[in-house]
Amino acid sequence: MVLVGALIGGITNSIAIKMLFRPYKAIYVKRWRVPFTPGLIPKRRVELAEQLGKLVTTHLLTAEGLKKKLESSLFMTEMTEWLKKEVKKVLRSDETITSVSEKWFGITDGKKQLESKIDEWLEIKSVELLTELRPKRVKDVIPENLNKKVEQSIPQVTAVFIEKGKHYFETEEGIERLSNMVDRFLSGRGTVGNMVSMFLGNERLVDKIQPEIIKMLNDEGTHELIEVFMKKEWEKLKQSKVEDVEEYVDLQQMVYFLKQEVMENVPVHYFDEPFHRWTQQYEQHLLNDLTPRFVKKVGQTISDELVYLLKKLKLEEVVKHQVEQFSVKRLEDMVLSISRKEFKLITYLGAILGGLIGLFQGIILIFLQ
Repeated sequence: MVLVGALIGGITNSIAIKMLFRPYKAIYVKRWRVPFTPGLIPKRRVELAEQLGKLVTTHLLTAEGLKKKLESSLFMTEMTEWLKKEVKKVLRSDETITSVSEKWFGITDGKKQLESKIDEWLEIKSVELLTELRPKRVKDVIPENLNKKVEQSIPQVTAVFIEKGKHYFETEEGIERLSNMVDRFLSGRGTVGNMVSMFLGNERLVDKIQPEIIKMLNDEGTHELIEVFMKKEWEKLKQSKVEDVEEYVDLQQMVYFLKQEVMENVPVHYFDEPFHRWTQQYEQHLLNDLTPRFVKKVGQTISDELVYLLKKLKLEEVVKHQVEQFSVKRLEDMVLSISRKEFKLITYLGAILGGLIGLFQGIILIFLQ
């Protein structure tokens, strides 16, 4: 009876363990389904998948738990160090912006696209700027510091203008030009001009006029006159509209010149140069300043939007779907690989309990006889 009880207990527990997974599918005799088929887990797979999905989202991958992980100093340090290594690899590689953009983003002509986009953007902005500025007065357009600089520079410009004038009229070219002007003036006066020429005799009128012009230019009154004139003209210019100034200054040409300057100074040549040739000057800044800030900013953003992200990811449905697609055979192998020893002990325990029950029954029979 002990042997029979032990055999029954062991076999019963072993069958019960097997019935957790097997049979994998329901067994039918004609239209009648054999009881206890399929096994417990295959039969309850949908419910199991649903409960596992709820378990993962409610107790395992919770927003609070993930948020604590993201905000932990250890995680931030590890992510920063990892990103530093990856950035360093790129900065010291032979890759170029062109090759990286082609490999990662499928962009084959990034350089041309960038130049085209910059040119297009500058064209749009220049048209918008000119359209906005034309109705305005010059004084409302120019910066205050530029206005002050112009006003402060008028005396110096006047002094330079006078010095240049004196120097010019002291040169042979200046004297010759002045002489031609005097001759044209006298010839245009007819008899009066001839009388002046006869009165001077062999002396040239220009020899008398030139020193007087130099003296006039050296006079403080001349300097003050020219300075006042330039200030008045500057004030008059500031009161003018930009569209009026455009009659004398080709703003379109100026804008075109500025566009060309911008395009020439955009470092598009970096697109075809290996990273290690031009990133050395930026490496420390990128690694020590921008990378930690980037990791912190991304971590903070993800942490703030974590609840929304988890809702959008629909982890419960993902887990449920994955479990439903999971092979029962593979699941059985996984469980047995972890708990085979425990299942054997359960089988042995059933045999022991069955043997003890058989022993107890045998003792009762002996007493009854």
